[in-house]
Amino acid sequence: MIVRAVQDGLQLITQPDHAHVACTIMERCTLLTGLSGLSGRPRRDAILLAIREHDNGWAEEDAAPTINAKTGKIHDFVTAPLSVRHAVWPRGVQRLATTPWAAALVAQHAITVYDRFRSEAEWNSFFVEMTAARDAILRGFDGQHDHILSELLSDYAFVRLADLISLTFCTGWTDEQRFGDWTVHRSGARVIVAPDVFGGATIPFAIEARHLSKDTFASDAELRAAVSTARTITLDGETAGPGTTLIST
Repeated sequence: MIVRAVQDGLQLITQPDHAHVACTIMERCTLLTGLSGLSGRPRRDAILLAIREHDNGWAEEDAAPTINAKTGKIHDFVTAPLSVRHAVWPRGVQRLATTPWAAALVAQHAITVYDRFRSEAEWNSFFVEMTAARDAILRGFDGQHDHILSELLSDYAFVRLADLISLTFCTGWTDEQRFGDWTVHRSGARVIVAPDVFGGATIPFAIEARHLSKDTFASDAELRAAVSTARTITLDGETAGPGTTLIST
């Protein structure tokens, strides 16, 4: 779950919904620094599938949100218990088994986004499992492992950048995010990506959120009841390169 703090409460966005927005955005990518645009990638469809489904393992967790019993705050994708964060990725990879390249990209995503925990003992088994899952998938493709892995990492750039653009909007992050040659930051409802990957275009998008008027709960049951009756709102945003004219003011 993505938990977005606003002046009059919280806005909850599901992880799968965020991933679908990421896919909508990256479909319009024309160029990544040093790489061809997405339309020129031989595995374009698998890349877009990986972007759209990279958080499908969170669906069960988002359907039954939980709280931190000590604080009453909602567990989001960052603060969820370790057991949850370790379980969602193998589940997501398995769900893409019929499209192996997409599955390998999601495994690589799991390895990448948690890399900061690599030195922590409690994460050792996670990295072993996800690396083994990725490599087992790659062995199904013709060619040397290092060459196939290099191709995967090249395609993965689209996945990670799409994820960061969507997350920056959905979470309301104000800090600049970095990946490879790119920086991503939010200015109001606009997410600015530098260098520009959209060929001067402005890409509009929208996502649904559940609005809650309070930010702490006494129990999981109270939270789930509040979510079930919460009003649904639509959040409109856009993304573009630096200096691109706003769609509207």
